[in-house]
Amino acid sequence: MTSSGTAPIPSALGSQGYNLRCTLTFGDIYAQILIWMVVIFVSLAAGLALMGASRPLFALVGVGLILVLSLPFLLFAFTTTLLNHIALEPRPQAPSS
Repeated sequence: MTSSGTAPIPSALGSQGYNLRCTLTFGDIYAQILIWMVVIFVSLAAGLALMGASRPLFALVGVGLILVLSLPFLLFAFTTTLLNHIALEPRPQAPSS
């Protein structure tokens, strides 16, 4: 990996290669993390409320269901955000003499 955050990708078609560049920063996924933390805290609050209402089985099932159903959406959001920040850039050609 070079100092600019790119990794050389060899080209099978010729001498020109490509650099793989990822521009993902923490700020790009910060909102997604915050939203998922809100989902976790709301589900735990709902679980505690159901525990206090003498429904412990509903509390466990509810918290588990919310977490299991929200995890695929979180992973999809992270994956698509990451893929949107990956670019293949042509490597500059060396001058031929």
